[in-house]
Amino acid sequence: MRFVLDDKRMEQAMGLLLRFGVVLASTLVLAGVAFYLEDHARQAVDYRVFVPNPLNLAHRRQLLLGISHGDAAAIIEVGILFLIATPIARVAFAVVAFALERDRLYTAISAGVLAVLVYSIFFGR
Repeated sequence: MRFVLDDKRMEQAMGLLLRFGVVLASTLVLAGVAFYLEDHARQAVDYRVFVPNPLNLAHRRQLLLGISHGDAAAIIEVGILFLIATPIARVAFAVVAFALERDRLYTAISAGVLAVLVYSIFFGR
């Protein structure tokens, strides 16, 4: 039996992909926030002084080390990464789906959009 990917199935699969990505990202961020609140529950807050906490998204080793130690900020950052990756995964899915449909124009357009997204992630500043 041949797998047929019509427009309705493709839309349903993309919707499922987007929902799953957002739910996963939200769950990670909420878990990180819960861990952060647990770790800092008794800490005094000085609202007169702003202390920035920069993201370590560019430093993969620090991020992985933080996750392995259960660092709440690292878990939140991974959730943010999943939130960023969700629409990129949707575009990648579109490339594959349009290629399976043998729609060259939309495959090329989607591949171009994916190339721009990937380029901007790795080389954009």
